[in-house]
Amino acid sequence: MSGILHLAIPAGDLNTTVKFYTDILGCSLGNGEEGRWVDVNFWGNELTLHQSEEKLPNVRHDVDMGAVLVPHFGIHLTQKDFDGVKERIAEAGLEYIDEPYRRFKGDKYEQETFFIADPNDNVLEIKTMKNPDLLFPET
Repeated sequence: MSGILHLAIPAGDLNTTVKFYTDILGCSLGNGEEGRWVDVNFWGNELTLHQSEEKLPNVRHDVDMGAVLVPHFGIHLTQKDFDGVKERIAEAGLEYIDEPYRRFKGDKYEQETFFIADPNDNVLEIKTMKNPDLLFPET
């Protein structure tokens, strides 16, 4: 089990946030402690949602596509999975923080990306890469 990222975040109301990750993003659940925390299979990574009253603060940083919220975390998906997440977001009537946008057009790093917040305002960047194998080419 090497190479699996583990990230623990404040979830606010755990039940509400779990529904976002399962119903909207399509993630499954793993281990947990009722009412306290639960592990989410975030496309092969362990995202642990903790019942909380706190929210993470964030600020915007300038990048090529504009000012993005930091901190944020996310995932690179296949085009099919990416399109499925966008469809579920539309069906649920959720709003994007930053609408889907194509970056680095015509470049080997071309990608489509968007930003959305979970129910506790944790910011996620979801993207699909034109050439995913080029993200970290072997040296």
